[in-house]
Amino acid sequence: MARRGEGSAGWLFTLPVIVILGLFLFVPVLMALWVSFSDWTGRGSPFSAGTGFVGFDNYAEITSGGGLPERNFGIALRNNAWYAVLVIPLQTALSLFLALLVNRAALRGRTFFRISFYFPSVTSSVAITVLWLFLFSSTGVVNQVLSWVGMNGPNWFNDPRGIVHVALSAVGVEAGPAVLTDADILGVSWWDWLSGPSIAMAALILMAVFTTSGTFMLLFLAALQSLSPDVDEAGRVDGASTWQRFWRITLPQLRPALFTVLTLGLIGCWQVFDQIYTGTQGGPGKTTLTPAYLSYESAFTDQRWGQGAAISFILFLIIVAFTVVQRWALRERGVAKRRMRQYRMTARENGGAS
Repeated sequence: MARRGEGSAGWLFTLPVIVILGLFLFVPVLMALWVSFSDWTGRGSPFSAGTGFVGFDNYAEITSGGGLPERNFGIALRNNAWYAVLVIPLQTALSLFLALLVNRAALRGRTFFRISFYFPSVTSSVAITVLWLFLFSSTGVVNQVLSWVGMNGPNWFNDPRGIVHVALSAVGVEAGPAVLTDADILGVSWWDWLSGPSIAMAALILMAVFTTSGTFMLLFLAALQSLSPDVDEAGRVDGASTWQRFWRITLPQLRPALFTVLTLGLIGCWQVFDQIYTGTQGGPGKTTLTPAYLSYESAFTDQRWGQGAAISFILFLIIVAFTVVQRWALRERGVAKRRMRQYRMTARENGGAS
């Protein structure tokens, strides 16, 4: 039971943080929300008399306007969707594998490997992007290696086609069926939605996996080290194989860490900006254009601040929606609860018998 005055003391200690968050986070967010419903030109205050309320016009222009803003937004969503679909599973699987690897007691030099795997995560993303583009340039190391097997080309990195279309063109398929080319969503045909990431975006995907796996490895490693070995030992006594113990015992206990990693990966993928701004700036042919960069370009370059803010809030809703679905998919079901409870009871019985 709280003593008299403890509640007031708690609010007093948290008041500075509340004020700081209010001034530098919540107030700007509310201002940006107003801008997304206005025709603000970026000059003066967004609350001045010259700024008019336009309702959902900015949102309608990029989602159903039928012009270039809608097509650009559709292309950006297509690019970012492929980026997220490939980056999130790859970085999650790789980080979990690295965590299991460096968590083994039999591994010598574990500290060295942990530092080595984590090092790319603390390196400047701008520096890594510049280095990555240099490696994939026409005179870079990647092209030099590919030249040994006759696969290099001076403009392969600038090919605006998706890797699925590139693979299909290699077997003579240059155009899709009418059912895919005639129908479109957000101004982009289904044939283009299914084209896959471009070679330039694929290089950025590899870079994202390389730079983020170390951070998520630490999260999985902390979760692994907090697990009780008794439950795994109970599975071993029951005759479960190494894979069965990992899939049935270890992985279910990593569910909170897995949700954290997937959520952070989802947010990071849909907010990718600095790599695009520093590296490709949307090229080649807008195949690396992302909603975050499109929002910046609409506001700061085209001076269409309402449209840029609208893109940001649509992106926010996308992230929230995917997070809710992800939380629902990773919820702990009754069967898993009963199985884990059974293993814990077996572990306690084994401990009592010993």
